Amino acid sequence: MSTSETTSKKEAGAAGKKPVARKSSKRKLTRGRVYISSTYNNTLITVTDVNGNAIAWSSSGVMGFSGPKRATPYAATQVVRDVVEKVRPTGLRQVDVFVKGIGSGREAAVRALITNGLKLSSITDVTPVPHNGCRPPKPRRV
Repeated sequence: MSTSETTSKKEAGAAGKKPVARKSSKRKLTRGRVYISSTYNNTLITVTDVNGNAIAWSSSGVMGFSGPKRATPYAATQVVRDVVEKVRPTGLRQVDVFVKGIGSGREAAVRALITNGLKLSSITDVTPVPHNGCRPPKPRRV
């Protein structure tokens, strides 16, 4: 078999494939969990069901913010708005919120969840705190 035959077969195979359609959300949920990870550089939000299976996620980097704009409270509100739009077809109404990190977007994200129509049943801070473990990095001198 020559190389021209193999390339033509590859092209024919690629042209014959159908585009993969996005799976529509068949699961209807009423309760879920929202995990907010807020660092100095970014805000990441994941929505799961009560078993921990991820339904939707977004971050300020995915939303198009770059550099220091990713860590702003405004970027966190935009991330929440994007995630709520993704989970709207599932019918999610009541969520437990788990907040991790010390970034500036954590409080703004919790407020944005309330304003976007989700009912918060609990807010839990799961930020890891060392019991005198590793030595922290030296503070910046600006």
